[in-house]
Amino acid sequence: MSSTQLSGGTMFTGFTRLCKGLAAVLIGGHIVVQILPSAVSYLALIPAKTIPFAWNLITAGYIEQSIYGVVISTIGLLFIGKLLEPIWGSREFFKFIFAVNFLTSVCVFITAISLYYITREESYLYMPISGFQGVLCGFLVGVKQIIPDQELSWLKLKAKWLPSLALLVAVVVSFFTVESASYLPTLIFGTYIGWIYLRYWQSNAEMKRRGDSSDDFAFSTFFPEFLRPVINPVAAIFERMLCGRRSETSDDSTGYTSGGSSLPGSDPIEASRRRERGARALEERLASERLAAAGRTEENQKDDATQNV
Repeated sequence: MSSTQLSGGTMFTGFTRLCKGLAAVLIGGHIVVQILPSAVSYLALIPAKTIPFAWNLITAGYIEQSIYGVVISTIGLLFIGKLLEPIWGSREFFKFIFAVNFLTSVCVFITAISLYYITREESYLYMPISGFQGVLCGFLVGVKQIIPDQELSWLKLKAKWLPSLALLVAVVVSFFTVESASYLPTLIFGTYIGWIYLRYWQSNAEMKRRGDSSDDFAFSTFFPEFLRPVINPVAAIFERMLCGRRSETSDDSTGYTSGGSSLPGSDPIEASRRRERGARALEERLASERLAAAGRTEENQKDDATQNV
């Protein structure tokens, strides 16, 4: 192993081609709006201009207006993508990003129009909304699905609580900022659409079905246990609306509980396999990083010994 390979380690390597390409798009979009500020009017989501500029429902998610936004989004994309893409596959990973980005923008657009008609505040119509944060929140839902019980030593928290923690922090911060409308709906809808996609729409070639209907990934698991008896009955209504047909056509007799009602179509074995793949991918990456760190240490010791001689 050469010193050049060891100097960088593996922490900053192993990023997928798709993630690096999307990171370039985020950085390029930020540069464009810095050089040409007027481009924000055409690329960001401005509800009053979405018709006829409908393309901003897609482009808004890839335009970061601040340097902090582009740094956080790029880092999050590269590092979380390095975990999720190998497990989902590049095609499914890209479909997830596109769907979450587009549908989040649609929901934010509808929310802004609704708030305008309720409050008659024109700021909701002309506030430029953009950023990759909705997809990042969707990524956290993916982490919750794949490695829910993995404890994050730096937070002393299990990975399954990451989406809930991110939203809680965003809501608290919104009380102290004047522009919370420009990011809070995006975070909320990004999390919810990410869960909807993984729960009902994500393709599963191995089991020839879509989604993850396991109990461990139910909507109520985003909330503390004492709130779940209240959340479950409401969630059950949407559960039947969104997966009723799948439940009726499924040949699997295994049931899962949603708000006290048992619905067929769940596969706890597949959910367990998914978690095992996620844990294995994470362990392999951490082992590779530890090996590289050990190699760097050994190389440094050799260099020191050579200098002493």
